[in-house]
Amino acid sequence: MDRAKPAVAGRSITAGADFLQLDVGEAPPGGRADWLAARLRAAIADGRVPVGARLPASRVLAAELGVSRGVVTEAYQRLTEDGQVVGRGRAGTVVVATPAAVVTRPPAPPPRPPEVFAARSPGTEVFDALRTAPAELDLTPGVPDLAAFPRAAWLRAERAVLHRLAPADFGYGDPTGTPALRLAVATWLARNRGIRVDPAEVVVVAGVSQALGLLAQVLHADGVHTVAVEDPGSLGVRQHLNNWRLDTPPIPVDAHGLRVDRLEESGAPAVMLTPAHQFPTGVVLDGDRRRRLLRWARRGGVVIEDDYDAEHRYDRPPVPALRGMLPDAVCYTGSVSKLLAPALRIGWVLVPPRWHADLVAAKRMADLGNAALPQLVLAELMDSGALERHLRLLRRRHVRRRDAMIRALREHLPGAVVHGAAAGLHLLVTLPREVDDTALAAAALRRGVKVQPLSWHAQHPQPPGLVLGYAANPPSEIDRALRTLATTLHDLR
Repeated sequence: MDRAKPAVAGRSITAGADFLQLDVGEAPPGGRADWLAARLRAAIADGRVPVGARLPASRVLAAELGVSRGVVTEAYQRLTEDGQVVGRGRAGTVVVATPAAVVTRPPAPPPRPPEVFAARSPGTEVFDALRTAPAELDLTPGVPDLAAFPRAAWLRAERAVLHRLAPADFGYGDPTGTPALRLAVATWLARNRGIRVDPAEVVVVAGVSQALGLLAQVLHADGVHTVAVEDPGSLGVRQHLNNWRLDTPPIPVDAHGLRVDRLEESGAPAVMLTPAHQFPTGVVLDGDRRRRLLRWARRGGVVIEDDYDAEHRYDRPPVPALRGMLPDAVCYTGSVSKLLAPALRIGWVLVPPRWHADLVAAKRMADLGNAALPQLVLAELMDSGALERHLRLLRRRHVRRRDAMIRALREHLPGAVVHGAAAGLHLLVTLPREVDDTALAAAALRRGVKVQPLSWHAQHPQPPGLVLGYAANPPSEIDRALRTLATTLHDLR
């Protein structure tokens, strides 16, 4: 057999590693699956592995490369999620599509960090500015592994949905969301978050950001003009609430979560918090604080619960949602932005019965309801179990990337203290007192690494720190980014 010839469509690539000139020695430590997926993707793109070709059996290719079978299985899984290959049982793994063509653009101008990081408490435009600033290595927190989006499963669900839709289903729908998704969300919440809710109580929204806007309007109309927030806490959340004319006094967060005693002293009628995995510290609201918070709510306080990162817990099952314990006082919101992709703009919100009609009215006036087709596809993924399978895959991958970031921090920034490693998609690292975290983030951006300073997310002084996302980057890139951060910090001193 002449191995220099292209593979024949419909036939197996029996000499996989040799034919594709794969050298596992090129793979970075801890990043073999990423490396193999990239090499196979390139071979499909340039025609060395044409559509219709069958990839080598995973155990065969693993033996040829001298790696574990799990490395090959994960690489094949990524190509499956990208929609480039399909597993066909005994027929093997078959190439069904080439990667989308990459549109080349002129190089972007160099970033201008002084504009992005001009102020300790930046304006509402800062996230757009940072998002569009060019950077080779992006450690933005809250971004999932977008390359892992389950394209093949989504396409299968979409085909199934389109096959059974009647013409009337393409018209205007219920502003609260499609019945199918509301039922799927209610089932998901009961199974995963300990919340028993009638599907009629679920309102589908365009992510947590829209949920906050709608809640702000409803609360403001009911005479609530102040919503206390965690400190440190999400700058974006604070900006959303301020945009709807709500004051956001800070309530300190410590190792046990929100200081409920300080909330009681503040006199605020409502509070917004992330009890399952606090942003950005990663702490969980402990049992004593939860009980005290619920007593405060029973006396008339309103709790807005953002179930941030609740599904991404690695050391033990996530704590139950507050909403499941006190539905008459807790407004609850969640989304699939961290489970699938922010681009879907699908979330949900539950409110106490007294506000449900007002919330639905606000949603109707906002946009007449979310697009129905993505809702129906998501419901299909939830009902089929595909979403839970995807979540299990993500958890395994996130643990590896979290561990890679912790190793890189120990090696390159030994003076940093790591917080929030038990869950989520990011780590908080605090730095020595003399460090200016905003200046460090600006200097890192000039060197091609994108991070967020802790000071952005604080109203009261905090130790300097960085909020570092790890979910979207393979271990090799995480190590390179941390090495660059360490060099940057050294040069600033």
